[in-house]
Order: sequence, then C-alpha cells, then structure tokens
Amino acid sequence: MDPERAARLDNIRTPRGRYAKGVRRRNEILAVALEVFAMLGEKGALIKEIADRMGMSQAGVLRYFGSREGLLIWALAERDRLAKERIAQESYGDPISPMAATLRRSGDVAGLVRLYVSMAAASGFPDHPARDFFEVRNGDILIALREGLAALQREGRMRADLSPDAVARLALAAADGIQHQWLLDPTVDMGGVIDTVVALVVDKGAACD
Repeated sequence: MDPERAARLDNIRTPRGRYAKGVRRRNEILAVALEVFAMLGEKGALIKEIADRMGMSQAGVLRYFGSREGLLIWALAERDRLAKERIAQESYGDPISPMAATLRRSGDVAGLVRLYVSMAAASGFPDHPARDFFEVRNGDILIALREGLAALQREGRMRADLSPDAVARLALAAADGIQHQWLLDPTVDMGGVIDTVVALVVDKGAACD
C-alpha cells in the first residue's frame, strides 16, 4: 500500500492515534464486537450488547473508535486482517481462489456478511464514513489480483485474450454480489461461484494458448 493510501486508512481507523493508550483494550473490544456482529449484523442494540459483555458503558466502548460507524469500520478491517492471516497459512494456485475459501467460511458468520454488504452499499454515497475504507480496501485487493493474474498470464496459465484488470474487477464484483445473493438465499454456494470465475479464466494445469 502506498503512503497516501495507508494514511487515509489510518485516519479512518485510528481516531485517537496509532500509539494511543488502550490498544490492548480496543482489540479486546473488537474481538467481542466480531462475535456480536456475527450474530446480529449491524442491526439491534449492538453497542449495548458489546458494552455489557465488556463490562463497560456504551460511551466507553465508542471512545476507542470515535463513533458507532468507526466501530463498524474497525470490525470490518479486523475481519479482513484475520482472513488474510488464515490465507497466508494456506496454499493456492491462483490469486482468486483465496476469495472462494474466505466466502465459504463466511457462511458461518451471517451477521458479518450482512454488516459487510450493508456497509459496502452505503459507502457508495460520497459522504458516508466507510467511503474511504472501501476505496482503500478495494484498491488494494484489485492491485493484488491484477499482479497475480498478470503473473499467471505470463506463465501461460491464464487466457491471453483477457485483461488482468477486467478479470480482477469481475472477481471482486462477483465476491461482493454473491454475498448479497446468499443473504437472500442461503443455499447459494458462494465459494462455488468464485470457483467458476477461476475455471473460466485460469488453467491450473497446462499452459493456455
């Protein structure tokens, strides 16, 4: 991530400063928040539930994040961090398949999927607090996908007539869209849809013509 993008994300996620006191407490709150969001999404008495579990006041909880929206953004960032840690311990033959694995695991935390879909949609408004978060997040994902796909193409393992940028955007759009479809119909195989994207563009065995 370039310095400008990193600074934007820090401004969103660290209202009290990178080295502020209480980082450990903030992380404890985040762990509880992820459990609560996994059950409830973004609706209901979320802050009260988190505060009760932490033995804190609601104002005390929000003090670590600046606002309710700040807490939601931090929770999404923590969700991404944990997903990246898990992916780093696994092996994949292409840059898209980790998205399929992450979506399969997301089926166990419906509330977090609801939170993500809701915040992603709301971030389309220019003045929404999550706007910068999603711009940075999506930008970083697209960079990683493009670079990985371009490498596959150079190796002859991705169709030469396809643009790495277009495929990267297709994969990200599919991942976001299938989560919304899954909320409407939980029988949808989110990971399977992303596997189909991979199958259409990547040859995991022989070189592509």
